[in-house]
Amino acid sequence: MRKVKYYYDTETLSYRKIERKKGKTFGLTLLFVLGTLVSSILLLIVYLNIPGIETPKEKAYKHELEQMKFQYEMMNREMEEITSVLENIEERDNKIYRVYFEADPISEEQRKSGFGGVNRYKDLERYKNSEIIIKTKKRLDQLKKRVVVQSKSLDEIVEYALNKEELLASIPAIQPVKNEDLNRLASGYGMRMHPIYKIRKMHTGMDFSAPEGTPIFATGNARVKEIKISRRGYGKHLILDHGFNYETLYGHMSKIIVHRVQRVKRGEIIGYVGDTGSSTAPHLHYEVLKNGHHVNPIYFYYNDLSAEDYEAMMNNSALENQSLD
Repeated sequence: MRKVKYYYDTETLSYRKIERKKGKTFGLTLLFVLGTLVSSILLLIVYLNIPGIETPKEKAYKHELEQMKFQYEMMNREMEEITSVLENIEERDNKIYRVYFEADPISEEQRKSGFGGVNRYKDLERYKNSEIIIKTKKRLDQLKKRVVVQSKSLDEIVEYALNKEELLASIPAIQPVKNEDLNRLASGYGMRMHPIYKIRKMHTGMDFSAPEGTPIFATGNARVKEIKISRRGYGKHLILDHGFNYETLYGHMSKIIVHRVQRVKRGEIIGYVGDTGSSTAPHLHYEVLKNGHHVNPIYFYYNDLSAEDYEAMMNNSALENQSLD
């Protein structure tokens, strides 16, 4: 209850109650309201600008941001674990599965290609936490790419496994001329002296010296790809396509007894030794190609040579003598 105040009136010689004027009351009330409002505004300005003081909404946003960072870090740790497992699979794929099935290994460049050049993460650069977002997105994209490449590789390995029997029958695995028919191994694979040009030149096959008319055998199951007759080069020669990226060439033949697109079996006679083309004596020039590249044929005679015969052939083929073509 408000305290009542009185004053002594000297004219009436009595006490009278002090009455507050309405205008003054309104003015005081208005002054109080304005004072309160100004104080609140000043306090709010100070509150918002003092470092370390956060609004409830800011605290909620900060908590949400910390949670997001934590989740991104957890995702990166999980991706590290997945990457480790994937690397192990890739290593076994290259060093075991693809070696076993005669498939070329997949290079690191192939597995991780497709992420250079254009900045594909430009739209993610406008945020305060762009660095962690871009890092996570980039790792995820690389991981997806490697998984796709590995999946395709395993599909290829499965195909090789299903065709394993056919693969083993098709790989060039015997000598094209029998040992008993050979005069000698005239020249091996590598740099050799050319018999006509008298210069060191890459000899991309092996020369088997044998009498003219000696049978020549298909070294693996194949289809006759090409038959060519020329006065120069390999003279009368043919190319067999064994599938699985293997081809063999038989040069300087005297006679060819198969025709184009004919299928032949390993050990089947396809023609006879001759002295045609740029040849200096009767012999067979024999080449093996894998994925279009020449490889040393000596690595493919494991089916019909003993360890002693193979070692002797290795020693003879390593001699840098003169080739016959």
